[in-house]
Amino acid sequence: MKIGKKFGILILLLVLVMFTAAYTRRFADSVAVDVLPAPQAPAQHLPVGNISRIFVENSDGTGDGAARLFGSMRNHGLELHQTAASPAGLIARGDVVLLKINAQWDQRGGTNTDLLRGVIQEIVNHPYGFIGEIIVADNGQAHTAHAASGTRGSLDWPRSNAVDQTQSTRRVINDFRAGGYRITGLVWDDFTRTRVGEFSSGDMRDGFVMEDAVRHTGIMVSYPKFTTEFGTHVSFTYGIWNPANRTYNSEIFKVINMPVLKSHWTFHVTAAVKNYMGVPSNWLASPVGRPHNSVGTGGMGTLMAVTRMPVLNVLDMIWVAPEGGPRSLYNTAVQVNKIAASTDPVALDHWASREVLMPVAPARIRAPMSPHATEPGTFGHWLRLSMDELHRAGIWATMNESEMLVIGP
Repeated sequence: MKIGKKFGILILLLVLVMFTAAYTRRFADSVAVDVLPAPQAPAQHLPVGNISRIFVENSDGTGDGAARLFGSMRNHGLELHQTAASPAGLIARGDVVLLKINAQWDQRGGTNTDLLRGVIQEIVNHPYGFIGEIIVADNGQAHTAHAASGTRGSLDWPRSNAVDQTQSTRRVINDFRAGGYRITGLVWDDFTRTRVGEFSSGDMRDGFVMEDAVRHTGIMVSYPKFTTEFGTHVSFTYGIWNPANRTYNSEIFKVINMPVLKSHWTFHVTAAVKNYMGVPSNWLASPVGRPHNSVGTGGMGTLMAVTRMPVLNVLDMIWVAPEGGPRSLYNTAVQVNKIAASTDPVALDHWASREVLMPVAPARIRAPMSPHATEPGTFGHWLRLSMDELHRAGIWATMNESEMLVIGP
């Protein structure tokens, strides 16, 4: 009798476990939920002994600045081009490469177009011959009411960030197109108010795919999905869609993040991590889950971890805005003439804020710019929250200066 009761209880427990598992799977399939794992100490799930390398060069954007930057990377084991000799290289000859610039502002607020030209030139200088596609893009969030002050993205600013101030992003793109390269310029503002489904759902429209739930960092994740003028179907998260076999190829889609180092009136510093604010749609998530509101609570880290990490971050520090950012005018910007690159956006921002931006900023506003600041709302506080989000997804990033190696000037 006792054995029978024990057996019955065992069967009942087994049924309950199976029911719970089935219900959990059904719930996860039908409702948008935060599926990031619970926080863990980095040493528990991240490689031990990692070092984030930060490559630095002196450059005004023209000449061979980008070439020297990528040459330094190559000399220290980080190859831009993927070849038989360098199978871990970042860019293969047939990849679709998206350069996520800052195109929201004119004058010194947008990514330097001389540097953009140099980076594109290095990509197409692939030893095997580049036969892929390059996309230059940003989302200025279509704030048309403030277009006069430069808060709607544009590739055609008449006052650009370059030695030749008339050199717009569009002119750089057109010069490479004239050379026979497949290169597209997009401002996602054009469809930032359009919510769409993924290509796999049969929705071929340009727009933004958006989750239904607000994640714990306060962001409702969204990302662009579009077709280039060359007929390439791009999902920022899933990669390149092939309608013939109805599959995505994630491996051939690469993002290079190209921000400008500036002060920010709300978040104190904007660089590689904050530059991802040009990926989601602020319109579709308003008023709940607005991405911009989540920057201070780590939302950009969530966005990077959930959508797509850049394979490289190239930071424009040629002209920086020591105050008054994120807009940066010709007469208020400070010329520093530095560029830098790293695969770790957190380490890059930590180093750049401390070593480049803070020294030229007024003393009265330096404290909240510090990566060591811990008060809520400070740069150091929200950068750490962003880093924590990457750690939760098993992605290496560091704010520990002993785990950073700066190579170059």
